[in-house]
Amino acid sequence: MSGLLQRRRVMEQLLRDRGDMIVTTGLGATAWDLASLSDSALDFPLWGAMGGAAMFGLGLAIAQPQRRVVVFTGDGEALMGLGSFSTIGVVQPRNLSIVVMDNERYGETGSQRTHTASGVDLEGVARACGVVHTVTVTEQDQIEELRTHLHTLDGPLLAVVKVALTPDPMTLPPRDGTFLKNRMRTALLGPRAIFE
Repeated sequence: MSGLLQRRRVMEQLLRDRGDMIVTTGLGATAWDLASLSDSALDFPLWGAMGGAAMFGLGLAIAQPQRRVVVFTGDGEALMGLGSFSTIGVVQPRNLSIVVMDNERYGETGSQRTHTASGVDLEGVARACGVVHTVTVTEQDQIEELRTHLHTLDGPLLAVVKVALTPDPMTLPPRDGTFLKNRMRTALLGPRAIFE
């Protein structure tokens, strides 16, 4: 998959000037990418529950309707959580965007091919489930428009970004779920929130 977009560079571009955007990731590479770029209280990298990133993002979007919520995940996790697309299509959260970094591989278990390497179309699945805005990004000059959409579209949005399989260095985010929860809760609700 040479010649495709660079996953970490894409995330860096998409998060430029993010403001008060809430960002969550699936497990593995997208969590490491976020940790290499940011350590914001509004970051919540998931460490487990493969297939749950989109639903976690949906919960955040419902709970914080005045903020933009972006989920970065991989194709393997998106395939495991396909049912989440139907729920998102029914709920229609206006502030939720999901960016699937699709390298057509299960990067955490040995880079075996995922079904997207055999033609499964995640954008098409999301569209069929009622996700209002969908796009597949294959060119660098599409990234800036996608960044604008993350901030402005009346969603939901699902973007599949075709990326290369790259050996980016592992940057581990905090692993303590209670710490991450309390840090985000305090950022969203104030310092007294963790005691209520």
